Amino acid sequence: MSEEQRNKQIMIDAYKLWHESKGASVDHWMGILSDKVKFKSLADGAEKLEFTSRIKSRADMKHYFSGLSKDMEMLHYSIDHIIAEGDKVVVVGRTGWRVKANGQEFDTPKCDFVRFEDGRIVSFYEFYDTAMVLNAIAAGA
Repeated sequence: MSEEQRNKQIMIDAYKLWHESKGASVDHWMGILSDKVKFKSLADGAEKLEFTSRIKSRADMKHYFSGLSKDMEMLHYSIDHIIAEGDKVVVVGRTGWRVKANGQEFDTPKCDFVRFEDGRIVSFYEFYDTAMVLNAIAAGA
């Protein structure tokens, strides 16, 4: 299996489990991250999404996952395309969530850019409709 195929399969398996577990497969994700992973979210620590602040280590990723599950409940995560080239994988899809505090739901396009070293994720950058997410959080406030 080539590096591209291996990296792509890692992401296919991770997102399948992420969807099936409705976001409860944190241990699986932690297991495929490098100790020195760099993670960036488009929200970049915005108010009400502080858990999306830049992350510079695997240990810091626990903060992201705990903030995500504390405030929101996943409804679905669907993948449309997974494209691999060398050590990079791009994942394009959609995700839907419910804000626990007010019951508001949102469904946003999602694109993740991931880079691997030695079969582990060293860089992860997520793009999604931050305005939609922030509006859902603010609804009913």
